[in-house]
Amino acid sequence: MNRREAREIVLHMIYSGEYSEKDPERFVKEALEPEYFESMAGEYELYQAAPSEDQLDYLRRASVGVLTHGPELDTYIEKYAVGWSVSRISRVAKCVIRLSMYEMLYLQIPVGASVNEALELCKRYDSPETAGFVNGVLASFIANELPERAQ
Repeated sequence: MNRREAREIVLHMIYSGEYSEKDPERFVKEALEPEYFESMAGEYELYQAAPSEDQLDYLRRASVGVLTHGPELDTYIEKYAVGWSVSRISRVAKCVIRLSMYEMLYLQIPVGASVNEALELCKRYDSPETAGFVNGVLASFIANELPERAQ
């Protein structure tokens, strides 16, 4: 499993976990069990390979982090999605933006890599128009919150 596939799995987990009543730690732990991967393998090819220990670490940290920091990340989305409330943004786009922001703020993922991967996830799960919107939100976020890391 490569990092792109790991991000895709994180997107699945935060998309589902957002509406789970379980604690984020417990939800993610259960979602990373081999039995869960086996159950998803028939529907999604990316679940056919078990993640390595490094990938499991990223999957845990990113998923739990995004689910735990959702309100904080939504504050940034509200601030930089000018004219849009979080409730009007598609669920996929919101999850993608949260993931990218979390990666840049807390996991020290390079800005360019995180934004590029966010746009690819949007194109795969939403639309090219949504990818343009996500790019604009992330560009404003980076320029104002992470100017020292802007490229």
